[in-house]
Amino acid sequence: MAGQAGFFDAEERLRWLSASGDPLERLRAVVDFEAFRAELEATLPRADRSRGGRPPYDAVLMFRVLVLQALYTLSDEQTEYQLRDRLSFMRFAGLSLHDAVPDAKTIWLYREQLTRAGALARLFGRFDAMLAERGFLAMGGQIVDATVVEARRPRLTKEEKATLRDGGTPEGWSKARTRQIDRDGRWTIKRGRKATPPEGGAPRQAAEIAVPMFGYKNHLGIDRGHGFIRRFTVTHAARHDGSQLGAVLDANNTASGVWADTAYRSKANVEMLDRRGLVPEFQRAKPRGRPMPAHIARGNATRARVRSLVEHVFATEKRRMGLVVRSIGLVRATARITLANLVYNMRRLVWIEGKGAPA
Repeated sequence: MAGQAGFFDAEERLRWLSASGDPLERLRAVVDFEAFRAELEATLPRADRSRGGRPPYDAVLMFRVLVLQALYTLSDEQTEYQLRDRLSFMRFAGLSLHDAVPDAKTIWLYREQLTRAGALARLFGRFDAMLAERGFLAMGGQIVDATVVEARRPRLTKEEKATLRDGGTPEGWSKARTRQIDRDGRWTIKRGRKATPPEGGAPRQAAEIAVPMFGYKNHLGIDRGHGFIRRFTVTHAARHDGSQLGAVLDANNTASGVWADTAYRSKANVEMLDRRGLVPEFQRAKPRGRPMPAHIARGNATRARVRSLVEHVFATEKRRMGLVVRSIGLVRATARITLANLVYNMRRLVWIEGKGAPA
């Protein structure tokens, strides 16, 4: 019939996407997703095929669907829609036009199974091993930092907050209401300075701002040589950055330098680094009530040029990937952030290998 789309029309559009530089096609070509199959199939429960029914979706196909979710911060419903709508998403996942598309419930269940089994952390470790196999060893020292990942803010009265702090359940709450309140996330204050435009040509001091944020904190360490996330841990947003230093240090890094901001400078952390044979390269705080000494300012500026590399990670995850936590509880938040960290490393590998590719 004239005007009716056919198989060859889809092939032509896919060829056009490839010629235009489809980033998902590049990602699938660089990352060997089949290397995750053994871990995925060992984690997922086997269906009883004697009862009949639709066969389960391929484990690696579903994992690529989760990668798409993390890349674009899609809900389960939006992921299903985009898989049906976008040829580039279908090709990346490994679906054809005639194939059934995983629905939102199936996507949720697959992610939930991996979360409950603790498999996502093992998948992150498997990819780190793949990086080492390809020659991307952790080298040059390590840079550690943390950032708040926002979650849905609970709407509570003062009385409800007090009851929850004491470990109880507010009177009159239904089971559904109780399940929808995040008890693991915490409030924190993000401080910064807002530059004010000069009036009449006279420069003015930037005003300090304080922004309340609710959610979780992504503590991580990257290697200075390649910029991959090597270690990470997830806590509630109010946890002090310096308390997690030991959890994000990578014993496999070939150099001894550890760069961090002033939040990590403590006697306990310096002694821990010394025991491990590592050298602290921590920022120094301005003396209270006195101007910053010139030699300390110069040292901070030198260290800041190295430490700023970790800000690229946070900018990618929170701006380009739009990382937020839509789930309830620390376990599921950890799963979301683990996926984001894993996908960041995949993006980073594509970028590094693309630099050496011929034009």
